[in-house]
Amino acid sequence: MNDPHYYCVIMAGGLGTRFWPVSRDSRPKQFLTITKTGKSFLRLAYERARTVADPSNIIVVTLERYRSLVLSDIPELELQNLLMEPYNRNTASCIAFASYTIMKRDPEAVMLVMPADQVVEDGPLFTSTVLEGMNYAAGADVLLTLGILPRRPDPNFGYIQIDGQMSDGHPVRVKTFTEKPSRELAQVFVDSGEFLWNSGMFIWKAGVIAEELARYAPEVARQWNGWELFVGGENEHEYLQRIYADMPRTSIDYAVMEKSERVMAIPAFFGWNDLGNWDSVYEYYAGSDGNAVKASCDVILRDSNRTVVASPQKNKLLVVKGLEDYIVFDSEDILMICPRDGKSIGDLLSEITLPEYEKYR
Repeated sequence: MNDPHYYCVIMAGGLGTRFWPVSRDSRPKQFLTITKTGKSFLRLAYERARTVADPSNIIVVTLERYRSLVLSDIPELELQNLLMEPYNRNTASCIAFASYTIMKRDPEAVMLVMPADQVVEDGPLFTSTVLEGMNYAAGADVLLTLGILPRRPDPNFGYIQIDGQMSDGHPVRVKTFTEKPSRELAQVFVDSGEFLWNSGMFIWKAGVIAEELARYAPEVARQWNGWELFVGGENEHEYLQRIYADMPRTSIDYAVMEKSERVMAIPAFFGWNDLGNWDSVYEYYAGSDGNAVKASCDVILRDSNRTVVASPQKNKLLVVKGLEDYIVFDSEDILMICPRDGKSIGDLLSEITLPEYEKYR
């Protein structure tokens, strides 16, 4: 049995826009079954959470419109542990909501916070790393972030510079955060041996993150005035509707982690992949031929390199030839062929925001 004061918060309210058109408004990335296990990202996150916290202490934060999707993936989730935000306001408000909810239940609570949409391999090492961090946080007023040893100079990730050794898995002080550097700067970071990827997973006491939100993100914290009376109560829904109307849209990294003097990192050595965009999908599925294929149909791929071919379609043959660094995605209602870079997807999404394309978002 896990420590009764240990909680896990799964953030499952993201929209997954960088992974369009696989990820849509109606079913964003965390509910998709594109991992090699055949399970959804959210289901996998819940199963990881159960290794460090009892089911009664696992909280899922999502948007109101995703309620049925969450309960479909985690039918055993206790309804009181499903927190629903009316609008997406990024991770600072999400974490505030979860922290205040947990503080009301257990003032001594220690929280693991993790996104729902990541792939983690080597489950036992994940569990031992997290429990070591939770044990440390239980005895110290710190904000811990799990940092992943970088495998390549990837400009899609945030980077954490640490002040100490990253070989023993114990917490070390954080010097700087850098959000999505250029590929050239990412190469400098990797070569220096001083940087970790920012995994977006955090460990802290609920009371400590509440203090730091009040200190460094008062524009967020003051929206939650009166939370003691409303969070977890019968008027919670009306309260959330009111405060989220003016809630700042900001990440916990920008709001707190980049400013607090309590931040430390735990170097984590378990397998980790953030399938947040097409580049990471390529890295996850790349085969010996230099291409990545994730398709339910037959595929003939010739004279191509570093190209992703994906399709949920069956009873079809996809034939691709002569592409380099491209994405080919074919579904029932969308065929997308474009260069495999973030700018291409961003340009396409700016078009899809037009009213005539709303049904494809």
